[in-house]
Amino acid sequence: MKRLIITEYLDIDLESEMWHCNRCEHALISARKNYKEGLLVYNRDPREVHKEVIEGEYTFSPDPNWMRILEFYCPGCGTQVETEYLPPGHPITHDIEIDIDSLKQRLQKGELEIHDKRLVSRI
Repeated sequence: MKRLIITEYLDIDLESEMWHCNRCEHALISARKNYKEGLLVYNRDPREVHKEVIEGEYTFSPDPNWMRILEFYCPGCGTQVETEYLPPGHPITHDIEIDIDSLKQRLQKGELEIHDKRLVSRI
């Protein structure tokens, strides 16, 4: 199996071309897609996370009409994988895109190797 650690909670399996939770091994979604689309999403009210600091019109608590907090969880084990602060209506960000074809090609040529789920250069 050609599995690489990409983030603290995400692996990519190059054979199946799938994102995986590296805590429970749950297959999330095709690695050619945004991994967040394979996660559970909790749309948090920012006032739950950032409580009011002072009373009055300006409380230092974010206005939910101006921002939202999206928490992304593994559907297999419930591990929180990512959090985003976005304006309402803004699509989720696509923050990681792996050139799978190029990576496979470089592994096949021997330029790169995988050791302990980490990429190592042979050049």
